[in-house]
Amino acid sequence: MLYENELRALKKAGRYRSREVVDTTLLDFASNDYLGLSHNKLLHEQTCEALSKLPLHSSKASLLVNGYHQIHKDFEDALCEANGFEDAVILGSGFNANIALVEALVRRGDTLFMDEKYHASGVLASNIGDMDVVFFKHNNMQELSELLAQSKAKRKIVAVEGVYSMDGDLCPKEVFEICKRSDTLLIVDEAHSSGVIGKNLMGIFDYYEIKVESNHIKMGTLGKAYGSFGAYILASNHIVEYLVNRAKPIIYATALSLYDTLLAHNALKYMIQNKELLKKEIQKRQEIVYEILGLTMRALILPVVIDDNKQVMQIKEELRAEGFAIGAIRQPTVEKAILRIIARVGQSEDELRLVCDKIATFVIK
Repeated sequence: MLYENELRALKKAGRYRSREVVDTTLLDFASNDYLGLSHNKLLHEQTCEALSKLPLHSSKASLLVNGYHQIHKDFEDALCEANGFEDAVILGSGFNANIALVEALVRRGDTLFMDEKYHASGVLASNIGDMDVVFFKHNNMQELSELLAQSKAKRKIVAVEGVYSMDGDLCPKEVFEICKRSDTLLIVDEAHSSGVIGKNLMGIFDYYEIKVESNHIKMGTLGKAYGSFGAYILASNHIVEYLVNRAKPIIYATALSLYDTLLAHNALKYMIQNKELLKKEIQKRQEIVYEILGLTMRALILPVVIDDNKQVMQIKEELRAEGFAIGAIRQPTVEKAILRIIARVGQSEDELRLVCDKIATFVIK
């Protein structure tokens, strides 16, 4: 077989991956369904009812070739209003959104400054073509500031995440000040912060109460807190106009499905209407984790370092046998293998206590 040796090497290193059909009998502490909206039947039924009244139920084409529907525009407008941005465009996934942003925005003579822990989709995009990319140490604002000051690039672009997907930590507020001071375009990946942090649960801009400027770009996903699928890019009219004309994942892909778009719009309305209740539920889960494990969560991602690829998989399977689904993330995705637990609002406080008690037996000696 063509790749037999490579597969054997992955298995030997404890890095072999396989698909597992979701077991809905397990308590879910593995998925990024932060608010439990994937299980909200009312949102699903509202979406189906509205969609069934329309003359069509699929997008049928790209946004630029007869595939842009009023459902898309209404959701884009709602995202702009909720987040304080001028314009928006929705597309197929967060992965595609990062490809679109990086591949389209970084031109000849420009330099992209990317946090070393930025998502793999952004790193992949930075390898497209002859792009000038500089990685700075994770959340090291002094290094970033020095790099920007020394740069002679035509345009400078910085890419960070609001909440980092593996560590669960936040980007520093200082990054907004640095980019404003140095006339730098700032891309913020809010995949794991939108719907989870902030006064209005809109993410890191909301959390730090940042006034949106023309150099700000916010990208977020709909397949996590929104309980749907797809992604959005929020920016100035000028930037969105440019992306619609240059970003290949926008131009050449079929528009986001009408069901996913409408479901995400209903989820946004739900978040806005229930933000105080949701914030209390999130805070309770942060308190439980600190009480049992002594670990502070800034959002809903709890990384527990195990530092052994094989052992982390063994713990995952032991917990699975006891009725818990958790994530096991191995090198090289992370520096040290971790258990990745999502303290979802979709699981009760008592269920979170149970899984934390189990995890404590592995990490607290």
